Amino acid sequence: MNIGDKAPEVLGKDEQGRDIRLSDYKGRKLVLYFYPKDNTSGCTAEACSLRDHHQQLQSAGYEVVGVSKDSAASHQKFKEKYQLPFPLIADVNHELLELMGAWGEKSMYGKKTVGTIRTTFVINEEGVIEQVFTGKQIKTKEHAEQILK
Repeated sequence: MNIGDKAPEVLGKDEQGRDIRLSDYKGRKLVLYFYPKDNTSGCTAEACSLRDHHQQLQSAGYEVVGVSKDSAASHQKFKEKYQLPFPLIADVNHELLELMGAWGEKSMYGKKTVGTIRTTFVINEEGVIEQVFTGKQIKTKEHAEQILK
């Protein structure tokens, strides 16, 4: 998906098994961020950046939703451990990841693998993608600040 595209209505189920839909955030901007794995250093840094700036993000009109292929149980533990105030979608079949273009071939330590490509979509109040951050553009420890700029 690219800037100007309409984001999908059905996003998935969160760590509690609740359906998360784009229309749940109507009238607010949505930061939909895709990350490779719970409890890894980069993913934890990114989640904690969004957690630590959650009030600022909300004051600026944003809501945050994280997505990875981890299970709901893994997400629950990750949320509790780091006190994350936003839902995490368990996209175990990587349907949303693939639909949004956040799943594919990547290189890790010189080895090619297929998996989650760290990507963040900023979706406006009408459900249209207005900004996309991918791969090396994302500074995990400062990601919230990148979005707020």
